[in-house]
Amino acid sequence: MDRTDHTHITHITDSTLSTQPQTILVTGGAGFIGSWLVRGLLETLPDSRVINLDALTYAGNRANLADVEQNPDLMEAGRYRFVHGDICDPALVDALMAEATMVVNVAAESHVDRSITGPMAFTRTNVLGTHVLLESARCHGITRFLQVSTDEVYGSLALGEDTQFDETSALAPNSPYSATKAAGDMLCRSYFETFGLPVLVTRCGNNYGPYQFPEKLIPFFILRATNNEPLPVYGDGLNIRDWIHVKDHVSGLIAVLLQGTPGQVYNIGANNQQSNMVVTLSILKALGKPDDLIEYVTDRPGHDRRYALDTQKIRHQLGWSHAIEFETGLCETIAWYQKHTAWLEGLKHRPEQHAATTGAGWLSDSMALTATAD
Repeated sequence: MDRTDHTHITHITDSTLSTQPQTILVTGGAGFIGSWLVRGLLETLPDSRVINLDALTYAGNRANLADVEQNPDLMEAGRYRFVHGDICDPALVDALMAEATMVVNVAAESHVDRSITGPMAFTRTNVLGTHVLLESARCHGITRFLQVSTDEVYGSLALGEDTQFDETSALAPNSPYSATKAAGDMLCRSYFETFGLPVLVTRCGNNYGPYQFPEKLIPFFILRATNNEPLPVYGDGLNIRDWIHVKDHVSGLIAVLLQGTPGQVYNIGANNQQSNMVVTLSILKALGKPDDLIEYVTDRPGHDRRYALDTQKIRHQLGWSHAIEFETGLCETIAWYQKHTAWLEGLKHRPEQHAATTGAGWLSDSMALTATAD
């Protein structure tokens, strides 16, 4: 285990729930955010168990949790179990829900470009899958159900304005991805209001960090710049996103899971709004590569201009704060991708990867327009 890769999740809650043994069902726990959440829960709740349900689609990868699965103390104590399966399978979900006390739904189709070319998969996972989980959780008396959502459900803000989305902002999704996430959020609200299911919803900005599948801007551009390949930037590159390190996101999720008020929404963010162009130039500078690797490409349909989150609620009510500043986190992320070539090579040879991409090159044609982190 490389301990530099798995530094502690920084926020430790003082909730009494953290002292009670829990069995937590995490869906999508082999993905980027999900794998870091599994790690954080096992660390924060030493007397609890985690069941990881993941369909292992192209972005799900058990290698993301190799350090957990190879930890004899965790495995021999039965604190972690992986289950290969689909959240749209009611019988499987029901069987696992019978063992759980809490649920965190991280499973999602999440890449905006893919939602434009194949939107039905997003409706299936993000809406139907969420509904299957909610209904099973209701039947089994789950004590906490955390829905991990996105700031994209709020829609787009104009450039040049000093405005932010707070938890009372209207939902105005502009892509099939964000629309299906908003639909899942509304189902969660309905199960709280109608059935009293103790649901919580979080909405976060753009994550980055180790183990992120390289279709998203930061890892994609790190790899292309390293190989002196063009970096395709949508439109004018001025679209702004609210960036947060995945470890900070996970510490916020755990704070909400253990301390949040059921029925509430919590924004999680690091107050770090950066344009795609600024992020791109930062990557090139860190790698010592020339700016002329940037290649402007036609903007995608419905491309949101700016996201910015007001996170006063989680900071004031739960005492959470982010710990990793963007410049530090970006440099560490670049170093991680340069070091972990074996992990990247493993992605090339997975059947799910070949089914998800086209073209002869590694993440070539189908990813060539991935120039935002959405």
